[in-house]
Amino acid sequence: MNIKKKVIVAMSGGVDSSVSAYLLLKQGYIVEGMFMKNWEEDDKNNFCSSSQDLSDTRLVCKKLGIILHEVNFSEEYWNLVFEKFLLEHRKGKTPNPDILCNEKIKFGIFFNVAQKIFKADYIATGHYAQVKYFNKQPMLLRGLDSNKDQSYFLHRMTLNKLRKILFPVGHLKKKTVRKIAQKINLPNANKKDSVGICFIGSCKMKNFLSRFIKIKKGNIVNSDGYILGIHHGLVNYTIGQRKGIGIGGISGKKKFPWYVIEKNLFKNTLVVCQGNKNIKLLSIGLIAIDVHWISMMNISNILYCTIKTRYQQKDISGKIILISLNSVKIFFNTPITSITPGQSVVFYMLDICLGGGFIKQPIFLSKDTYYT
Repeated sequence: MNIKKKVIVAMSGGVDSSVSAYLLLKQGYIVEGMFMKNWEEDDKNNFCSSSQDLSDTRLVCKKLGIILHEVNFSEEYWNLVFEKFLLEHRKGKTPNPDILCNEKIKFGIFFNVAQKIFKADYIATGHYAQVKYFNKQPMLLRGLDSNKDQSYFLHRMTLNKLRKILFPVGHLKKKTVRKIAQKINLPNANKKDSVGICFIGSCKMKNFLSRFIKIKKGNIVNSDGYILGIHHGLVNYTIGQRKGIGIGGISGKKKFPWYVIEKNLFKNTLVVCQGNKNIKLLSIGLIAIDVHWISMMNISNILYCTIKTRYQQKDISGKIILISLNSVKIFFNTPITSITPGQSVVFYMLDICLGGGFIKQPIFLSKDTYYT
């Protein structure tokens, strides 16, 4: 039993964090919840659902008989996450704020407040990931449920923090977590999973970004510069995008859909090509920067492992070549489509998450085709 060990659980109002708190209680921990408000609701468009989430969290904590701490990290979120999110979009990239939110807010500020203010021995979240020890060193592993595994979003964790973090549902399937919630009659047992990114939920990104970034229309062109249509602001498109471009077209006798291959900020043009097997979409590798290694164990100048360039992507086999500890060149065993600057690339050795970095640029078939 874990008598007198105190755990602060990051409560979101969802089933996963709620069941996490319940499981920790069963294991004998002293459990308290903390609800983080990371976005101010200053509009009437329901971009943020924090009011409903807070209400659900209060009901869950009352049901479980645990204390709930309510904190507001909106200013910190804006300064540390959202401003960088907007800056990257203005640069023509497609950032993933959930990864930065985990690093700076959930396992940064929340982690420190839980330990220093509320004297927690551990913190816990409802993430589908696992921590296991090898030679007394903690390792971040994928969650047991491959459909829900969230290790991709946690790849910037440190060893010291992994020693103080618990993922109570990481060894469970989502359907099992849902059944536990129903069995103990949690008030949010049948609440739908949250979708979208951490601060705006499921609203349309186009509508949201237009509030903060000036939208400038421009031409949609093919790689030869032929004008095909009009785009509605480069910020609203991403590499590899197919839907929502708004142009049709015929190549030869067959119809092929159009895909985004480039956002030219200087000319304010959206460059597209036809067909998902088009060589202009395929990359043999990529260059990543701001690389973070969870552990330096078994890291070498050339590393063979599997790679993900987006969440829930099937593992890609490949080779990592260190340029420095903070930047790498990666080559895939087979070409991959739609490598997107600004997104994260994450490295795995079997189920162990080694770390990851941010994609700077793809390596195309037409250049740097040698594997060294």
